[in-house]
Amino acid sequence: MRIVVTSQHRYARTPDGRVWTDAKYAYSFWRRYLDVFDRVRVVARVRPIDAAPADWQPVTGEGVEVAPLPFVRGAWGWVRNLRAMRSAARSAIEPRDAVMLRAPGEVACCVDTWLWKQRRPYGVEVVGDPRELFAPGAVRSPFRPLLRALYPRRVRLECARATCAAYVTRETLQRSYPPPKAGLSTHYSSIELRDEAFVERPRTGVEPISESRPGRLLFVGSFGQMYKGPDVAIGALRRCRDAGVPVRLRMCGDGQHRPEMEAFADRLGVRDSVEFLGQVDSARVRQELDAADVFISPARQEGLPRAVIEAFARAAPTVASNVGGTAELVDEPERIELGSTEAMATALARRVIELLRDPPRRERLSARNLAVAAAYHERELSQRRRRMYEYLRSETEGWVRGS
Repeated sequence: MRIVVTSQHRYARTPDGRVWTDAKYAYSFWRRYLDVFDRVRVVARVRPIDAAPADWQPVTGEGVEVAPLPFVRGAWGWVRNLRAMRSAARSAIEPRDAVMLRAPGEVACCVDTWLWKQRRPYGVEVVGDPRELFAPGAVRSPFRPLLRALYPRRVRLECARATCAAYVTRETLQRSYPPPKAGLSTHYSSIELRDEAFVERPRTGVEPISESRPGRLLFVGSFGQMYKGPDVAIGALRRCRDAGVPVRLRMCGDGQHRPEMEAFADRLGVRDSVEFLGQVDSARVRQELDAADVFISPARQEGLPRAVIEAFARAAPTVASNVGGTAELVDEPERIELGSTEAMATALARRVIELLRDPPRRERLSARNLAVAAAYHERELSQRRRRMYEYLRSETEGWVRGS
């Protein structure tokens, strides 16, 4: 049996038909569905390119294909192309396919009601909270307030009508988007952490910071929208400097707002203390995490922050915003509350300074975080994923036999 999975990620296709990604959701991600299903079809937006850069990763491969949707951007692009998007997404699903919706997402919305009207079973994997996705400052769009009002209702419907539901949080998202009353409900992160993602032991002999040895902060996240909080990270750096704390910031990630953030660092007078590394692979991210004194995640929207779990696996002391399921990972003394950019930057700087000035506390956090990350090793998560996939396959097979 084939499973069709909706995805919000945007891909690129070369003339030979292969599909590529410059970031996450490559072939290694989609092949997890092959543990139970024979084939995987990913429904996602795809644009043509002449050739894939050397550091891009393939999406398609043995057992995994991509059904392309028009490569639209932004809410207005969806509105103008809605009929074509719906037609292409629905055409990708054949009568004997199992279906998994990854929510929230416009691609899932193209097929959710259509599936329900057929009384057709489908699964839903809830990976984020749309109220936070469209929170003030997270997305710059005139449609943001409307989308923030409509999307949570749509995700609640998708969950209520589903045959089975999985969440990236243990309980946080479940409170806002309850699982179906009849059917399977479980939780597992989308992250894929194998042995090489973990350090063997927590940090010891942590160095104090000084003018000759400034504190090293690391930010990892997309600059495609502002919900990862790169502006908060840069603002916190300025406040650390104002407090007389020597610190430098390295930022991994790329996207349309990167030039704007470089200009923002210039305006704040900290451009000489920020290094924009662009898009880097997972091995490089691990190297950066190992070198960082504190990992910062000032996001305005998250499901369960994968970057935080990856930092924990490297035993990195971490400060993160209290958003989505972050409280399931990060204790209150290392969390900041959502607010304006200025308020979040001030709170982040305060937490960072506390950590940088307290090497023993950083050592304790290192051990604590590494222990928490162990629960997200691939061998722990794969069992719950497999149960979800097997349940969906069984329900779909029963529906096919009866239809």
